[in-house]
Amino acid sequence: MAKKPSAKQGVKKQRKQEAKQQRVLQQRRAEQWTLVGRVALYAAVSGVLLVSAYWAYGKLTEKITWNTVATLPSRHIPLGSSHPPYNSDPPTSGPHTDALAPWGVHNEPIAKEMQLHNLEDGGVVINYACRDCPELVAQLKAVAGRYDRVVLAPYPGLDRKVALTAWGKIDKFDEFDEARIVKFIKAHIGIDHHRDSGS
Repeated sequence: MAKKPSAKQGVKKQRKQEAKQQRVLQQRRAEQWTLVGRVALYAAVSGVLLVSAYWAYGKLTEKITWNTVATLPSRHIPLGSSHPPYNSDPPTSGPHTDALAPWGVHNEPIAKEMQLHNLEDGGVVINYACRDCPELVAQLKAVAGRYDRVVLAPYPGLDRKVALTAWGKIDKFDEFDEARIVKFIKAHIGIDHHRDSGS
């Protein structure tokens, strides 16, 4: 005849079953949290990738108004000495002085050879050519004054009212366009081109 389990053994068995159920419940909760964590991680990574892709697409399709000009050999020369012609007007690379034009607003034209050294040093030059256009000049001064590596100067003989130059880049237009100017400056300011120029 089989022995009846004692009350003590019954309680022990019940506790084992409860402990097993508790472990199963904890494991299920852990699996659920792991699943929630994975979903959250995948959602976060997907969000970052989506934002990055949107930003990259915007940059790739962004309208650029300036032109790239082939860079010329850019040795240092004394101011006023002869040299081969530049391939843009105003120039964006080529022979230039070893002296910089002071950054900021100028009321007199700056020699092309001097402007180029400013461009080589990561500057942007804003040239303008217009008669009786104080409003345009005031607007250009207001924008140029915000940056420490920008030169603004008149440029007699310019074929448009405004020309923006950086090393190997040029943009010309006839009406004041602050967003266009700021975009050009932000894209090109502060990039040192001594390695590119060979000087």
